[in-house]
Amino acid sequence: MIRFISPVLPAVTLCLFILTACGPAKIQVMGNPQAPYPLPSPPRIGQIVHLPTGSLVSAEQMFTLAGDARIVYFGETHDNPASHRLELQLLQALAGRHPGRQALGMEMFSRPQQPVLDRWVAGELTEKTFLRESRWFENWGMDFAYYRDLLHFARERRIPVIALNAEKSLVGAVRGKLPEQLSIDEQARLPELDLNDPYHRSLVAAIFGDHSHKGMQLDGFVRVQTLWDETMAESAVRYLESAAGKEMHLLVIAGGNHVSHGFGIPRRVFRRLPASYLLIGGREIDIPADKLNRLMNVEVPEFPMVPYDFLAYLAYEDLPKKGTGLGVMIEPTPAGHGLVVKKVAPDSSAERAGLQPGDLLLSLDDEPLRDPFDLIYAVQQKQPGSHGTLQIRRQGKTLTVDVLFTSSP
Repeated sequence: MIRFISPVLPAVTLCLFILTACGPAKIQVMGNPQAPYPLPSPPRIGQIVHLPTGSLVSAEQMFTLAGDARIVYFGETHDNPASHRLELQLLQALAGRHPGRQALGMEMFSRPQQPVLDRWVAGELTEKTFLRESRWFENWGMDFAYYRDLLHFARERRIPVIALNAEKSLVGAVRGKLPEQLSIDEQARLPELDLNDPYHRSLVAAIFGDHSHKGMQLDGFVRVQTLWDETMAESAVRYLESAAGKEMHLLVIAGGNHVSHGFGIPRRVFRRLPASYLLIGGREIDIPADKLNRLMNVEVPEFPMVPYDFLAYLAYEDLPKKGTGLGVMIEPTPAGHGLVVKKVAPDSSAERAGLQPGDLLLSLDDEPLRDPFDLIYAVQQKQPGSHGTLQIRRQGKTLTVDVLFTSSP
């Protein structure tokens, strides 16, 4: 009996030996995927780097390239004026590039606020009325001064401002319930939710570790963060696919964690509407000691992609402070006619003007005071050294009181 020995077998055996001996090959990553071409020297404030290539560019060069994209995402630091200044410059450049075809989408507004935004852009509302009707302080809560220039520019140029975010009632429902446990109405208001993005969940889990959650579990936190991103993505696409938005370009303003690395809002938009886009963000490299407590104590995973196409290096600034205040604790009357003074702060403008607990504040500079917002907004407009005229009622008598607003401690 003749036995045939295949010359292929030794080679096959050798290959199997090599594969089993070495086990699964581990891919070795060169360099840092988030900064594949690091800068040769430490960055300086004002520099802008194109992260995929490591090239330094001017703001004008970045703005020009941003104008080529249908959608530009800006990941802001909410409480840094330097970040807001850059996003305003970006909007100005894009509006110049696309006159009449540029829109602004904002995380800071939820969908029910859209009619108020439309009236603001149309020039129908004063700033005070806009803040009141949009319930700015209840819904966003941050000092309007961070966003004033951006929103006033949008109104001056009639740039549509699109409310992107989810309404608070739906966020509250999703925080504590699985989607299938929501009411029929709540489920109808849900966008399509992709809860399985591993990068997004990893980032959210890291952020979760530095937050107080009042009993909320990680899964609930992931659902909320996903709801925000998916709603903002859906809102952006709805606008761009609408009759009003089909020829428009869109600048999306949102916190950095909703934009960076692209798996927050951008990927969820592209899933719905494949369109060209660009990511721009900032990184604070000059952080004063009194702001260190604002930084999250988070160890962010190393993701296999750059955080932004363009990264601007910024100082962590403060808003210019007017430093005035009246110095009273107040309470609105049930009928909405004036504000009752409950307490007067020592050495305050109110004390120097002779205000007393029990006084009823009726108006400031002839503007009626119906609720605390009226007084807060009016005082915010004052500068140190300016005067105001208060009309008050004390023990049945109506009095006029001159107030000198001085710098607060």
